Amino acid sequence: MGNVVVVGSQWGDEGKGKIVDWLSERADVVVRFQGGHNAGHTLVIDGVSYKLSLLPSGVVRPGKLGVIGNGVVLDPHALVAEIDRLAAQGVVVSPDNLRIAENAALILSLHRDLDTFRENSNSGTRIGTTKRGIGPAYEDKVGRRAIRVMDLADIDVLRDKVERLLAHHNALRRGLGQSEIEPAVLVEELASVADKVLPFMDSVWRLLDEQRRGGKRILFEGAQGALLDIDHGTYPFVTSSNTVAGQAATGSGVGPSAVGYVLGITKAYTTRVGEGPFPTEQTGEIGDFLGTRGREFGTVTGRKRRCGWFDAVLVRQTVRTSGIHGIALTKLDVLDGLEEIKICVGYKLDGREIDYLPAAQAAQARVEPIYETLEGWKDSTAGARRWNDLPAQAVKYVRHVEELIGAPVALLSTSPERDDTILVQDPFQD
Repeated sequence: MGNVVVVGSQWGDEGKGKIVDWLSERADVVVRFQGGHNAGHTLVIDGVSYKLSLLPSGVVRPGKLGVIGNGVVLDPHALVAEIDRLAAQGVVVSPDNLRIAENAALILSLHRDLDTFRENSNSGTRIGTTKRGIGPAYEDKVGRRAIRVMDLADIDVLRDKVERLLAHHNALRRGLGQSEIEPAVLVEELASVADKVLPFMDSVWRLLDEQRRGGKRILFEGAQGALLDIDHGTYPFVTSSNTVAGQAATGSGVGPSAVGYVLGITKAYTTRVGEGPFPTEQTGEIGDFLGTRGREFGTVTGRKRRCGWFDAVLVRQTVRTSGIHGIALTKLDVLDGLEEIKICVGYKLDGREIDYLPAAQAAQARVEPIYETLEGWKDSTAGARRWNDLPAQAVKYVRHVEELIGAPVALLSTSPERDDTILVQDPFQD
């Protein structure tokens, strides 16, 4: 049995939560390896919805070990609040089923402040962040001034590191016309939550090595989508971490050889939240239809998602940058009832045809989609659990998607319910 990496192949919101939960039944360990509590997963199990932002999806399933890797930026207060919310739903999160990397960087209130100041500013480029401090926390990590989980265990060391951190942030705050922060305030903010976080702390790289050598199956759970990758996404309208599959190794402390099958979660149409290019976006009747039928509102923010036709160019590109072996196609049922369905198969840029999304921001804004039109289907695909339950035209649509992106459909999801899934290829048995 191999390990599996799950990544979003578009701009996020592809339905990773359900698929990770579905796969976690076959896994022993579920690992978050990047991002923070800006990522939202909604799981529906036996009719009960669980909304997760930071915790690995596996924590809602008994007998699974959830791990937050070193590639994640962790808001300790958000962590405690999420654990408490799950407890109210009867899900117990303890060190028995959750471990956190000792070297994971922390998100502090000053990171949220800076994120908000920048997004609300009238100058520069508005990215459309969730204002949860993710980007500024990653900046401090790369700048070698971050407070990490392990620092909560030694208040004297913590005070020195807070002083160093504030030397940078107070200068930024002065420049933005904001009041400075006293070191004691930040130390108290962290000390107040330390006892609730430290019991989960572990050397995750060693833990995962032991689990792997013991024959345990590991599921690596990505957040956001590959098109939001800091290097390979629609820069600068991206998140602040690497979201492609290669980050699973770096963000959890395992070697590349430990990463096995890569499953790309792919929505049967396209959505994105926030600013940035979106070649197939539909702002009229079709966009409203997809948004309403697909309930396209953010799990974390509640923001309405932008909607459009399936873009095979983009998904084909992320298949390559993430080394995707197969996809889990989700929300096929949202397309039920449409007389015709369009798929973007290429772009026009300044009068010439291209088969990829260029890296330059200005060029991304100018590309025009080239569409193929397929016949739709009237019968419902919702809840289908076998290929024979699908209308012929729906099967034709799925097969054409496979051909265009250069990857097979390993799973097909036909509703938010975890059991409404057609299994074509089990990633753990590839």
